[in-house]
Amino acid sequence: MSRPHAPAPEPSPDDAPSPASAPVDGGRIPPTELQVARESAERSGRTVEDVLAELGLLDAAPASAAATGAATEAPVGPAAAPAPASAPATATTPDRGTTENGRTVQPAAATTAPATPAPHLDETTTIVPAPDRADAACTARSAIDGGFLITTETEGDGVVVLVDEGLTTDQAWLDARAAEIGRPVHVRPTPPWVLKNRIVQAFPAEVADNAANELYRRNPLLSARETFSRGQKIGGILLVLAFLAGLVFAAVPTIVISVAALSLIFLAGTAFKFFVAMRGARFDVVERVRDDEVAALDDDELPTYTVLVPVFREANIVANLIENLGGIDYPAHKLEILILIEEEDDETRGAITRAQPPANMHIVTIPAGQPQTKPRACNVGLALATGEFLVIYDAEDRPDPDQLKKALIAFGKGGPTTVCVQAALNYFNATENVLTRMFTLEYSFWFDYMLGGLDYATLPIPLGGTSNHFRTDALRELGGWDPYNVTEDADLGIRASALGYRVGVVNSTTMEEANTSIPNFIRQRSRWIKGYMQTSLIHARRPFGLIREIGLKRFAAFVLLIGGTPLSFLAVLPLLAVTVLSLFVPLAAVNAILPDWVLWVSLLNFVVGNWLMVYLNMMGTFKRGTFNLQLWSLLNPVYWILHSIAAYKGLWQLLTKPHYWEKTEHGLTTQSH
Repeated sequence: MSRPHAPAPEPSPDDAPSPASAPVDGGRIPPTELQVARESAERSGRTVEDVLAELGLLDAAPASAAATGAATEAPVGPAAAPAPASAPATATTPDRGTTENGRTVQPAAATTAPATPAPHLDETTTIVPAPDRADAACTARSAIDGGFLITTETEGDGVVVLVDEGLTTDQAWLDARAAEIGRPVHVRPTPPWVLKNRIVQAFPAEVADNAANELYRRNPLLSARETFSRGQKIGGILLVLAFLAGLVFAAVPTIVISVAALSLIFLAGTAFKFFVAMRGARFDVVERVRDDEVAALDDDELPTYTVLVPVFREANIVANLIENLGGIDYPAHKLEILILIEEEDDETRGAITRAQPPANMHIVTIPAGQPQTKPRACNVGLALATGEFLVIYDAEDRPDPDQLKKALIAFGKGGPTTVCVQAALNYFNATENVLTRMFTLEYSFWFDYMLGGLDYATLPIPLGGTSNHFRTDALRELGGWDPYNVTEDADLGIRASALGYRVGVVNSTTMEEANTSIPNFIRQRSRWIKGYMQTSLIHARRPFGLIREIGLKRFAAFVLLIGGTPLSFLAVLPLLAVTVLSLFVPLAAVNAILPDWVLWVSLLNFVVGNWLMVYLNMMGTFKRGTFNLQLWSLLNPVYWILHSIAAYKGLWQLLTKPHYWEKTEHGLTTQSH
């Protein structure tokens, strides 16, 4: 639920600062709008004060207003008396001209907004209450798509309408607005990102609700909003009751069957990863993009690209964030970087504003709401994005400078069914301690071998949480991210496969910060494993439908990878206990519960499974030449014990707080980039 925005007091004329004395570097002007005003002033050659006055953020002297063209259109339409405050006001989407980034948006379908009080926008501007008409277009979505916002700010006897400065509005459009509102209209050209932020501020409840629940409304079966279906609840309860009854009435057979099942699950999961990774090692399956192909690209012909960077309580790494994103090799006027910050996170927002980011970086404040997750923030960014392509980076990420260009070439090679291209992830602080070494070995195996093998075998690819490059329109068709799934990336990869899309991989790397502490690692991994459980439950609601959509081979891969991964981790501690019992407890005592064949099979599977993972981690060093990490692979069985602990924590959270996003702390490393 979004927190209400308390209306600010209406300022008196005496309190309003003049352009000459206004505190343009702070004060009452929102930092984001101040930044955009500076950009607009730089482009147009005007002063920042004149731009702010034109936007209604400063009171300008009459001469200045005339000079700068504030409210550039004279009142049009019937000279009617002001309408009552409750009178409906509607707006029809205008024909869009070409915006500064060349994007053309089709007129939005008319919708009806919920009848809620008009939230206060700032000291001068509020939104007209939603009209009670079926053909009304007074919603956040229609305002974003239409490129204009009807306000309750008045100028003379007319209403001010903020219009994207890249749009053209002819007399017919102006007359239509005036007729619908019932009052004359004054058009105020507004920089695109000032307008978008005004819209988000004006409709916080709608924006938050759409970001959280759009996928659920489109198809509840594909959302983790409801953790268990009715059938899953009944089946789970029956399974637990059967297990408990077995322990009471037939303890030995129940334990034997349970241990044998865990052993089989563990071996199946590790063997699947081994054979898929070996495919990734044998074949050059990654979308190989050569340097000469990148050099041949013409910057003037590149499409627009949106970068989403969701951040939460990351003020300590803001400098690195701006530096890393500034290193991307892409034309600045075609690169749109959206820093997505939760409403409550004033510290990070202030740190970014004070750092004076470049003009193509825009702060987007995410309206308060639940669940407060990374995918919910990304859905807000997706609604505002104008790029033909889109990528997500985490706050600490340092992508290869040419990654966006390589991704575009990979999209071209992959064809129109390629909805996403995944770049590899690795760690810049790999040698900081034992845990970071193990983390690096695991990621090297996963991104350099496992994902390539999945791609080669045309199996569903669970995306990584960062460096996913998308076709923006296709991502919207997929429904964006599921805010209720804490591994929204893995879920989206499976959903894309079910709808006939392909996910590819590209030979580019994003360097990240590896966890340096065990508690932080447990928090992160418990969330990841819980998300795999959520994704398994979602697609297990309709197994036969999924088989029809993706085929039996891909379904089996989904079961072994997405379902098998958390089950394998859950099996580690019980199998370790059986192994310890068989080695250190008198055999006669153990045989009273577990026969020899169960002990030997469990021991063999546990040893073979761990050996396979040790081998894969050793293999992971070859492509990157990090041979100094190879011997650390021998600690993989201990590393998996940490995973098992995290898996049981994730299982508990799945039952008690399934949508809780346990944040991973960044900026803890002592090593520099």
